[in-house]
Amino acid sequence: MKNKNKLIIPKKIVTVDKNNRILSNTAVEIKDDKINAFIPINKFERRDYEGEINDCPGLTLTPGFIQTHVHICQTLFRGLADDLQLLDWLQQKIFPFENAHNKNSLRISAKLGINELLLGGTTTILDMGTLRHQEVVFEEMISSGIRGFSGKCLIDINELYVDFKQSTADELKYMNELANEFHSVEEGRIKYGFAPRFVLSCSEELLVETKLMMNDFPCSVYHTHSSENKNEIEEVKKKYKKENIDYLNSINVLDDHTVLAHCIHVNEDEKQILKEKSVRVAHCPSANLKLGSGIANIPDFIKRGISVSIGADGPPCNNNLSIFTEMRLAALIHKPLHGADSMDAKTVFNIATIEGAKALYLEDEIGSIEIGKKADLLLIDLNSYSNSVSDNDNHIYSDIVYSSGAQNVNSVMINGKWIVKDGESLVYDKNNLIHSGQSELKNLLSRL
Repeated sequence: MKNKNKLIIPKKIVTVDKNNRILSNTAVEIKDDKINAFIPINKFERRDYEGEINDCPGLTLTPGFIQTHVHICQTLFRGLADDLQLLDWLQQKIFPFENAHNKNSLRISAKLGINELLLGGTTTILDMGTLRHQEVVFEEMISSGIRGFSGKCLIDINELYVDFKQSTADELKYMNELANEFHSVEEGRIKYGFAPRFVLSCSEELLVETKLMMNDFPCSVYHTHSSENKNEIEEVKKKYKKENIDYLNSINVLDDHTVLAHCIHVNEDEKQILKEKSVRVAHCPSANLKLGSGIANIPDFIKRGISVSIGADGPPCNNNLSIFTEMRLAALIHKPLHGADSMDAKTVFNIATIEGAKALYLEDEIGSIEIGKKADLLLIDLNSYSNSVSDNDNHIYSDIVYSSGAQNVNSVMINGKWIVKDGESLVYDKNNLIHSGQSELKNLLSRL
């Protein structure tokens, strides 16, 4: 049974179309899961409309935000792994915690993460899963209504924490089973993302065979970490006599369906590789600062025409999943080195919307408000005490990127269905989630 049409009548519409139009006095009609029409208010006859009318006179309609690197399996560990650099963080905290997950703890971690993402306006994610019980993450993504990719995190070598790995054969077998079960389910809303953890945790065989397996799953992506930490790079050089991106290129796993998280410490030859192979870079400013990893040269990447999108990474290295935090930092941290006019608010907003869609080859479906695209939409309240009192369209990107937060998100729609309405989740019960999370964390810590 099809849903009845919905009409959204906002104060303004930030379209992110090719002309970056900002519309006023216009309604957006949703039919089933897609944007069906723009209707001028002066031509709209309310009494004749048979669908659902949503009057939102003080709210701004935008595309849903897209995060291209998150770890929802780690939500349960928020605040438990502070003030450590990457390899110590993995060895002392994250690998032991993830290794202790059972299905129950992983399920509540996924619920907590997805709930936070949805309430904060993120409608699409590229998630790096975990080693075991990955089907649980897919089940929660399906039931929550979120759009996105996830995949079993692949580890067949682990000198940092030897218990957290599986054999190469087992990794390939389990990955193939999961991809066959979950890729492009829910009419394409959920897709499989092939996810080797990083060079130091994967054999060459696993990295290469994973890439080859992708050929059987159109529209999938190859998602891994790269060049995040100087100590990590030194270890890669000891093993392979090459730096991360150079090594990955040498084994032919880099192309335009590869998403590399971080790319902070990248040499000139590697920048050329990123450009020539059309590799997608996921910028994670909060995590890179908190782990002391550094600052990726994102303005240079953009200048070279390298794809850049954005992600919060994981709650233990952030410690939140807010796209607003990431946008604000992405706009600010580059200015001291590259000038106050670098990474302007519109550029950053586009990175969090249409550029994220392009990175995942979803730009024909999401990332902007255009007729025929999926109805993945946000209503944002820009009338709070922390926002600008200006009503000038030129200031709207600034108001969202520099002055807003998750608290400004009023409502969220995915696939034409309301997921958040008037600041409240229609999927999850907050008190139940928190209580279950506390209980499962205690159980998990007792297994260490």
